[in-house]
Amino acid sequence: MERKASDNAYLHKDFHSALNQALIYLEQNFGAGAVREYLHQFARTFYSPLSRDLKERGLEALKTHLEKLYKLEGAKFSIKFSPDELILSVDACPAVGHIRKMGLPVSPQFSETTRTVNAAICEGTGYEFELLEYDPESGRRVERYTRRHP
Repeated sequence: MERKASDNAYLHKDFHSALNQALIYLEQNFGAGAVREYLHQFARTFYSPLSRDLKERGLEALKTHLEKLYKLEGAKFSIKFSPDELILSVDACPAVGHIRKMGLPVSPQFSETTRTVNAAICEGTGYEFELLEYDPESGRRVERYTRRHP
């Protein structure tokens, strides 16, 4: 029997638990600033195509990305959208749920995977990010993206 990775359903929950362990290591050995620096560098590189798309197409690009991502993750979420503002509400973070299900502690810095990463995605695009609400137990959150006004 021959199988390819593409034959499998989307699943990368263990990526989240590995990232969580990396955040714990970074914080314990180098401090919370190192966690934010690492996530910022990662986001500016990995999400550079999304940042370009956001700059070119506006919040519609981000809406498309978020809908695809959270559907693949199996999250319950809602999006309120206008050309100048996007509000994402996530009922419970699938990553936090998976980490807790494995019996692992969730990094105190795990919210930075939302705050720092999304702020970095918005850098230089004319948009800004705010984490309005975050529950560390479930990862439930409300995110707001708005057009930056000069």
